[in-house]
Amino acid sequence: ITMFINVNKLHEVQNSWYDWRNNASTATMVALSFVFACFTGIMAQVAITVPWSPVLITFQTFAALMAGTMLGKKYGVFSMLLYLVLGVAGVPWFTNMHGGIEGILTASGGYIFGFIFAAAFTGYVFDTYSSARKPMQTVLVMLIANWVFIYIPGLIGLYMFMSQKMAVVSLGQLLLAGVVPFVFGDTLKVLLASGISTSILPKEE
Repeated sequence: ITMFINVNKLHEVQNSWYDWRNNASTATMVALSFVFACFTGIMAQVAITVPWSPVLITFQTFAALMAGTMLGKKYGVFSMLLYLVLGVAGVPWFTNMHGGIEGILTASGGYIFGFIFAAAFTGYVFDTYSSARKPMQTVLVMLIANWVFIYIPGLIGLYMFMSQKMAVVSLGQLLLAGVVPFVFGDTLKVLLASGISTSILPKEE
């Protein structure tokens, strides 16, 4: 009985949070979007160098995966656009406290664009399909958001960056630099984002 009551209480909290978010004012959601952009900038500073890759391991992808979940499609995308646009404008919250247009011209620039697509995908799926909010489905959504919507733009940008320095860039070289170093870490980030998402999202409309 106690467990049943606790589950009901959890569902009540999940629904009340979701209802609040969906009915929050534009000013509130814009402010939350800016907070999430700042969070992404903070996560960008958690960076580890990979000896054979120009791309750093960071925690930005976790922030991007959570943006759509927490804010919904519209404001999840807006938060990642804020991160991109304000960073290009000079806010030093790209990796290693860099700002300016050069921040998206680096080897990691394509991944930043991918954050916008990932937020759009997670926000749309979780807001539209309540069945996607269950644990296994949430993991699948996060895997697709990470490995498709972040990595495809990321690898395109990395290819363009490497092509400026190498006459020929093979698929193997591209994957070794842009995917292989991040498999373990991104798997952990996907699982963490999935665990948080499935605990805060209501399972029924």
